[in-house]
Amino acid sequence: MSATPHLNELGEFLKARRAELSPRAVGLPDGPGPRRVRGLRREEVAGLAAISTDYYTRLEQGRMPASAPVLEAVAEVLHLDDDQRRYLFGLAGKETARPRRRTLQKVQPQLRRVLDDLTSTPAVVMGRRMDVIAWNPLAAALITDFAALPDKHRNYLRVLFTDPAMRTLYADWRKVARTAVAQLRMEAAKYPDDPRLTGLVGELSVQDPDFRTWWAAHHVAPLSVGTKVLNHPVAGELSLEWDTLTASTDPDQQLVVWTAEAGSPTHDRLRILASWEAGRRGAGPSSRRT
Repeated sequence: MSATPHLNELGEFLKARRAELSPRAVGLPDGPGPRRVRGLRREEVAGLAAISTDYYTRLEQGRMPASAPVLEAVAEVLHLDDDQRRYLFGLAGKETARPRRRTLQKVQPQLRRVLDDLTSTPAVVMGRRMDVIAWNPLAAALITDFAALPDKHRNYLRVLFTDPAMRTLYADWRKVARTAVAQLRMEAAKYPDDPRLTGLVGELSVQDPDFRTWWAAHHVAPLSVGTKVLNHPVAGELSLEWDTLTASTDPDQQLVVWTAEAGSPTHDRLRILASWEAGRRGAGPSSRRT
């Protein structure tokens, strides 16, 4: 059986997770002498999952589709968390994946109205492959002037890795960037044959060794909630909580908002940044969208 992109990706993911586990972590003895491979051996994973070594080897080589019970057993052995399980099952279910769409995404009207109403809260709408397809003025003031970028460069990952200002804007750029790479991995499971996503990964892999290393690690994470600390050149230090809302009319569009508790120093500094941005533009609040 010839390998397919999904099965190849599934195999690489299994190998990466296997390499992270020690025998002791799964209740096996370390054994005498040094181990020739990092992490667990294939036969150890196969034995713990109650499948043949040949079968598991074919899985890692991308030459064998797996049933749900087998995937569940392997996920248990490899100590996968919920997000990693969803990713694994998504890769294995290529035949039920949504077909690739090549049309340009346009922001949903209801999300556009929300952006227009958010005058003191930074917000963007992310589409497929973490493209930034809409934003409000405060998000542009907080992160970057998305309107100044060519359409094809309005991608959160690309900005994060190619704009030098991002490395000083985020207090812990490496953590933010590493998490973003894991989030892009989740996106890649939906559309593994997307040529724009493939091009983005290839470009960043060539340009940035950190991206190349983190992408090869096959970690996954959802675009959900979290906290980020920014050192903004105008507003100063900002500790922002971010949250994600998915559009029910298009699951590939997510509204990402950055907020701060009322009365906190960050909340006050956001208001100052909003006033600065409004004065700089010399116009009322508006949002850019495609």
